[in-house]
Amino acid sequence: MLKLVQKSLDDDKAEEIVAIDLEGKASFADYMVVASGRSQRHVNAVAEHLVENLEKAGHATPRVAGQKTGDWVLVDAGDVVVHLFRPEVRTHYNLEKMWSVTMPPERGD
Repeated sequence: MLKLVQKSLDDDKAEEIVAIDLEGKASFADYMVVASGRSQRHVNAVAEHLVENLEKAGHATPRVAGQKTGDWVLVDAGDVVVHLFRPEVRTHYNLEKMWSVTMPPERGD
């Protein structure tokens, strides 16, 4: 599924596509993909095409949030969660930094 997501985003000219392996960091998905669109309209179009491509490939219809504003659209495809941002919004939230950081081991005290 990750390759399908990356290809769909690339085909639609999403920018700065980053895949983050969530193993050992979260249990809600295997990967998080973060990408940018040039405008609200572009972000929404990329999200719509991604949903269509996932459905065509036989995956369940993903849950989508944020399409009304198009600043940040979340596409939850189960094993892969995709965040599509306008560049300014992406910089503000900086999800790559937050999720790429290796978490320290839990202390036993």
